Amino acid sequence: MAVATATARAVGELLLSHWNAPTTEIRFKGEVDLVTNADLAAEALAIRLLRAAFPDHTIIAEESAQPTPPSRDCWYVDPLDGTTNFAHRYPHVAVSIALARDGEVILGVVHDPLRDEQFAAARGAGASFNGRPIRVSDTPTLDRALLATGFPYDRRQRASFYVRYLERFLQSGQCVRRGGCAALDLCYVGCGRLDGFWEWNLKPWDTAAGALIVAEAGGDVSDFEGRRFSPHGTQVLASNGHIHGEMLHELRHLLPHDAPSSSG
Repeated sequence: MAVATATARAVGELLLSHWNAPTTEIRFKGEVDLVTNADLAAEALAIRLLRAAFPDHTIIAEESAQPTPPSRDCWYVDPLDGTTNFAHRYPHVAVSIALARDGEVILGVVHDPLRDEQFAAARGAGASFNGRPIRVSDTPTLDRALLATGFPYDRRQRASFYVRYLERFLQSGQCVRRGGCAALDLCYVGCGRLDGFWEWNLKPWDTAAGALIVAEAGGDVSDFEGRRFSPHGTQVLASNGHIHGEMLHELRHLLPHDAPSSSG
């Protein structure tokens, strides 16, 4: 945990230096998926710091992810979650770092460098915000819940599909936010700023840390049918627990046979 939190903070400081720079270099990996020079520099720093401390561990990071079998101990690193936000100077970004042992996530850290907010959790030891314990909200019903979601990179091709889910929760929840940084959305569920979150086709480096933070803060995390959450799955549903059943009920009515694949 000491290495993870220090690494997240160091990477956050590097991102701040890029945030305050006059220009940001941007290139597109796909139709709407972009990467900046800040992503690449931040990832290089995170890998260097983690590898110096744990040379035998596998490190899987967003910009250099390799399809190699992980070792017993595997780090998932998103050096800049919210790249589009960063490129547009929209202040909602984070560094996300998680450690899995034998396939189970046991540690997670999410650091917001712009607000100097750090969320952390260790399996069985609870979750914290800037060193203080956190708990999910006590909002009892979906109609009183503030929710969040995001839209995957195939959104131009499948916009109507994702809008069906948004429309459903606009009707059944109190309101919906779309922040563009899944790691922070999950942490906001963990600390009670949000009551629930759902999204398709996130990657392990997006969700591994945040999902553990929600669970250790007393919330529930699953797929859209209530099965145990996997960071390698195509669906994530996180909530304060009280509204989880209601959210599952809404999602199950929408689940189609033409659901997006994990490559979406």
